Parts: sequence; structure tokens; C-alpha cells
Amino acid sequence: MKSIAGRKAGMTTVFAPDGTMYPVTVIEVLPNVVLDKRTVAKNGYEALVVGYEEKSSRTLSKPKLGLFKKAGVSPKAHVLELKGDEIYGKAVGETLTCDLFAAGEVVDLIGHNKGHGYVGTIKHYHHTIGPKGHGSGYHRQIGSLANNGRCNNRVIPGKKMSGHWGPKQCTVQNVVIVESNPEKGYILVKGGVPGPKKALVILRTPVRHQFKKPVVKELVNNKPAPEAKGE
Repeated sequence: MKSIAGRKAGMTTVFAPDGTMYPVTVIEVLPNVVLDKRTVAKNGYEALVVGYEEKSSRTLSKPKLGLFKKAGVSPKAHVLELKGDEIYGKAVGETLTCDLFAAGEVVDLIGHNKGHGYVGTIKHYHHTIGPKGHGSGYHRQIGSLANNGRCNNRVIPGKKMSGHWGPKQCTVQNVVIVESNPEKGYILVKGGVPGPKKALVILRTPVRHQFKKPVVKELVNNKPAPEAKGE
């Protein structure tokens, strides 16, 4: 098991030599600096405490500044915990880079979906809207909360109603890495990634077994090959 933290930069398209097109998400992976280690004797589990992205010390509290001072590193904007046997051997002060993963590997992506604020059932659950004409006063209301004569003294738990929608943590499993570039510090993954742009994302080894190994072809400078243009 191994994992690393990154930031979602956006989506683009890349091509293989035979014209195969991949819609990919660009994940910026800056060096993850190890700040501390969680041990079984002290914490009950093993994990690495890493810092991601530089930040001014003026906006940080003294306990956090003490953590960075103890590790001997500059202040970081985000402090995360990463688990994995392959990365647990890293010492405090060392870094994790995107060369931890290679093209063709399969990963799980952990992020937070987009927040929509307080919304109604029409937007959140796609309920049917009411009639708009002939003097109807029912348009986007929730509708009846009755339970067909059963337990009408209350609303049954789990009823879909208006309320806060996101952001919640979600995981997309078995995503293929199309390219990993340690020099420029980014990873391209096939398809979409949860959350808005600039959202933090954790890449980890998948927890479910892969029955079929995905095939990812070598890219050609992120430009369409001649076959893709019909030449």
C-alpha cells in the first residue's frame, strides 16, 4: 500500500500514437514532506503525517508552528495523514513525490464533492416539479409527507427532504494513471476526479482486486497523432 496527496488542477485531453484519446484530470503533486509518524504503540495504527504546500507562518497557530519546527521544515498549508507500508519507512523531513506512482497503475482517488449549499428536493433528488399553469400554487414544494396510512404520526427516517448538499468525502475506485511526470510534478488520471478545481485529492493503492489489467498506451507530447486527423 502507498498513497500521496495532490491538488486537482483541471481536465484536458491527451492522445496515444495510434490516435487513442484519453480524457484525463491533471493532479498537481507537490512534494509531501513527512512531519511526524503515527505508531502502533502510541496511536494504535501506523501512518505518516505529511505537510502539503508552502504557507506563511503569520496565519498559523503556535501548536502547528511547533510541529513544523520540531520536524525542521518550513510551514505548510495542509497537514494530512497517509497510510501505506511502502511509504512508512520514510523518515521525518523526507519527501514523497509523484514518482511513487507510474503510468498504467490503478489507484483510488479520495476527495470531497462540490458543495451546493441549502437546496430543495427538485435540485438535489430530481423530484418531479408541480404544474405551472391554471392557477396552481404548487411548483417546487416537497409534496406530501404522508406514509400511505402507515406510521402517519411521524415522518419515517430517511425521507428525502430539502437540506444541505455536500461537500462530503467520496472515493472513486480503480482509476488508471495515464502519465506520471516527476520533473514537472503532475499526474494524469483517466476520467474525472471528485471536487472543484484546486481541491485536495489523495491517491492510494486500490483496496479492491483488479481482475483485468488496464492498458494505457504511450503518449505523444499531448498532441493528436496523424491517425487521429484521418491522414
